[in-house]
Amino acid sequence: MKLSDIPEYELEAMNYDDIAYIILSEEKQKMKINELFKKVCDALKLPENLFEEKIADFFELLTTDKRFIMLEDGYWDLKEFHNPKVIVDDEEDDIITSEDLEEQVDELEEEPDDDDIFYDTEADDDLPDDDLEDLVVIDVDDEEANS
Repeated sequence: MKLSDIPEYELEAMNYDDIAYIILSEEKQKMKINELFKKVCDALKLPENLFEEKIADFFELLTTDKRFIMLEDGYWDLKEFHNPKVIVDDEEDDIITSEDLEEQVDELEEEPDDDDIFYDTEADDDLPDDDLEDLVVIDVDDEEANS
């Protein structure tokens, strides 16, 4: 879909990030945020003062939209145009053997240390047992009927 093919009334109903997505997909090149937002404002025929007021909101919008990626030197582009860098480590010392797995399982099955603050088998002796002994639950309808 080209930006020029979209009727003006549909453009006005679109979000800034959707228009920016169309612009970047048409241009197929990275852009600085100022340049990109200027094109969005031009497409919507917005006044110059709105550009200055909304540029920070536009930046926040792009940072939260997972379709965009911020590149070096402040350039923005579509994430789909960039492949993540995958580093494969072929060193043999990273290979996990079955013996290593058995050792890890044995360590996990061991009893927790007494110093473990999250492991508590003792009853909570600090709490009084009869604090709620005199508590009476009254139904709201019964209370209104007795009033």
